[in-house]
Amino acid sequence: MKITKPSELRGSTAITRKEAEDADPTDIVTKGLADLQKSVEERIGEVEKKADTSKLADRLDKLEAKANRATGEREAVEPSEERKSFAIYLRKGSGAPDAELKALNEANDGEGGFLAPEEISSEMIRDLVEYSPVRSIASVRSIASKSIKYPKRTGMTNAQWIDELETEPESTIPFGQIEVTPHKLATFVDISNELLADSAGTAESEVRMALAEDFGKKEGAAFLYGTGGNQPEGILTNADIPTFEGAGLTVSPDELVTMMYELPAMYRNRATWAMNGTTLGAIRNLKDGDGRYLWQPSFQVGQPETILGRPVVEMPDMDDVGTGTTPIVFGDFEGYRIVDRLAMSVLVNPYLLATKDATRIHAVRRVGGRVIQPARFRKYLMA
Repeated sequence: MKITKPSELRGSTAITRKEAEDADPTDIVTKGLADLQKSVEERIGEVEKKADTSKLADRLDKLEAKANRATGEREAVEPSEERKSFAIYLRKGSGAPDAELKALNEANDGEGGFLAPEEISSEMIRDLVEYSPVRSIASVRSIASKSIKYPKRTGMTNAQWIDELETEPESTIPFGQIEVTPHKLATFVDISNELLADSAGTAESEVRMALAEDFGKKEGAAFLYGTGGNQPEGILTNADIPTFEGAGLTVSPDELVTMMYELPAMYRNRATWAMNGTTLGAIRNLKDGDGRYLWQPSFQVGQPETILGRPVVEMPDMDDVGTGTTPIVFGDFEGYRIVDRLAMSVLVNPYLLATKDATRIHAVRRVGGRVIQPARFRKYLMA
C-alpha cells in the first residue's frame, strides 16, 4: 500500500472553488434575516386583523391617565338631595328655600321638622351602678335543696371545782338549729323584635347587663337591710348583734377604739370596717391623741386601706352619719352566711308575645342570707 506524503500534496489541487459561482456568506445571512422578519410581520398582521384590541387600548389609556393624576386628587361625588338640603339648612336655618325644606321633610315623621342624616354609635352611655360588696367578704355556700340547716351549740358545759371524792356535777349541752332559706328575686323585660334585629345583638346584651346590675344591687341592699321574710336577713336588721351607742352627732376617735375592742380578740383580728363613702370621708379626718390619722392608705397593690389597723370596705347602701342612723359596722363577716340555690338565670321567650312582634326576657335568682353568729359583729348607732 502506497502512502502519499503531505509534501507530495502541496503541489496538487485537492479542493477547488469556483469564485464566480459562490456568493458572499454575509449577504446570505443578511438575506435570511430579512426573509424571517418579513414572515414574522406578516403573521402578526394576520393575528391583529382577527383580534379586536381597541377596548384593551382604551382601558390602558384610562389607567395611564389615572396614574398621572396628582396625589390626593379625587373625582367629585355629587351629594344626595337630602345632604345638600341639610347643608343649606345648617347655613341658612329657617330662611332656606322652600324647595330645600321640602326635601328634608319628605323623609321625616308625620309631625314635620328637620331630620339630620342618622349615625348610630356603637358606644353605649350608661351610669355606673354601685352596690354593697357584702358577698366579697361574707361566707358563701352553694346548696342543692330548698334550704339548709346548721346545727348550733347555744351554751357550754357547767364544770365546777370539787374536793377529793366529791361527786362531779352534771352538765347539759344545749343545742339549736339555724335554717337559711333562699328567696326568689325575679323580673322580666319585653323588647321589640325590630330593636333586637337592628341592634345586631347590642340590645339583648344591654338588657342582660342591666339585669345583672339590678340583681347585684338588690341583693347587696338585702344583705344589709333585708327583713328575712321573703328576702334575706340583713346584718343591720338582726336584733342579736350588739350595738355600740355613740354619744354625739359625730363619730369620735375614742368611740371607734372602744367599739373595736369590745369585739372579742378572736373575731377582732379578722374583722373589717364597713361604711359608705360619706362616712369614710368624715373618718379620714379623725386623728388620735398624737395627731396621727386613724385612716391609713394602702401601700401595696391588692391590699385595702385600714382604720386602726383593720381593713375597711365601702358599702354605698349603708346610712350616712346622722341622728338615729347606723353608719358603721365592725366585725368578722364570716359570721354572715350567704347561700346560693340558683345563679341568675336568663330565659329568652320569643313565642309569648310573637303576635306583638316582641320578645320577653325573664330573669330569676334564688339566694338567701342570714346572720349565723351575731357575736362576730358590732353596730355603731348614732345618738
